Amino acid sequence: MHNYLSTDKMAELIGQEYRLLQVMSRFNIPLGVREKSVDEVCRENNVDTDTFLAVLNFVGNDCSHQYIADPESISLPSLMNYLRQAHNYFLDFSFPAIRRKLISAVGDAATGENALLILQYFDNYVKEIRQHFDYENTVVFPYIDSLITHSPASFDIESFCIHHEPAAKKLTELKNIIIRYYEAPAGSYALHDVLFDIFCCEEELKAHGLVEEHLLVPAVMLQERQAAWQETKEEGQDDGAPSSALSPREKEVIVGVVKGLTNKEIADKLCISLNTVLTHRRNIARKLEIHSPAGLTIYAIINGLVELKDVSI
Repeated sequence: MHNYLSTDKMAELIGQEYRLLQVMSRFNIPLGVREKSVDEVCRENNVDTDTFLAVLNFVGNDCSHQYIADPESISLPSLMNYLRQAHNYFLDFSFPAIRRKLISAVGDAATGENALLILQYFDNYVKEIRQHFDYENTVVFPYIDSLITHSPASFDIESFCIHHEPAAKKLTELKNIIIRYYEAPAGSYALHDVLFDIFCCEEELKAHGLVEEHLLVPAVMLQERQAAWQETKEEGQDDGAPSSALSPREKEVIVGVVKGLTNKEIADKLCISLNTVLTHRRNIARKLEIHSPAGLTIYAIINGLVELKDVSI
């Protein structure tokens, strides 16, 4: 595994691994880098050097899980810009270019049933990816923006992880269908050419998803923990030292739990973020050594936080 450094010459680095050109473009770094180092080029283009190197090393090492970036070294604004530019690249450049080549390779969709089916499959795939990216652009990314500005919305990155599916799966199917079952005349350079592009796009989509999973998510989780800690500190419930006494807010969270409210409903009721509720629940479990709602119910009744009539046992 090779790790690129901030002192490396950018031109030499790209010469060693041409795939890293895509990383440059998605960070809005132009060519014409002369003999400048990675750090010099990044600073000239207002890109966080550590974040650029984290993506560079992850993608350049074939998204190897052996490369682990420190979440504290990631600048979320820089990484968010990279991911948004990647969305634009796939939707506005890569997919339209592949479609044009598909039409040239398999013929006009109106003249052949097989060609029509292949184009429909590709168009449906692009539609699904557009919806996938739209969800990230309109829900996930604005939430991360709100974390950066210290006004988190009612969302958490774990919800994104649960619904995050590989974007390249159906493109892989299309590639295999053409290879195995689409009969083209011998010497059909166009079909082989578009297949090469599909292979490249497939790899880039996989890398995009892995960057989100292994770089974005840990950085956001760190930001969430810091935001929740800051919120509890501002409430006067965390002086930096461990305590066995429950704070007033933690007692309110217990009441919500024993009354059957979800974490989100508790957050909305108390006008705090979901991540703060989760932090409170972890602190409650640590202080009381009680982890189940049933146990908290008994605790709440014995200590007068709720009355028996207010809970269902």
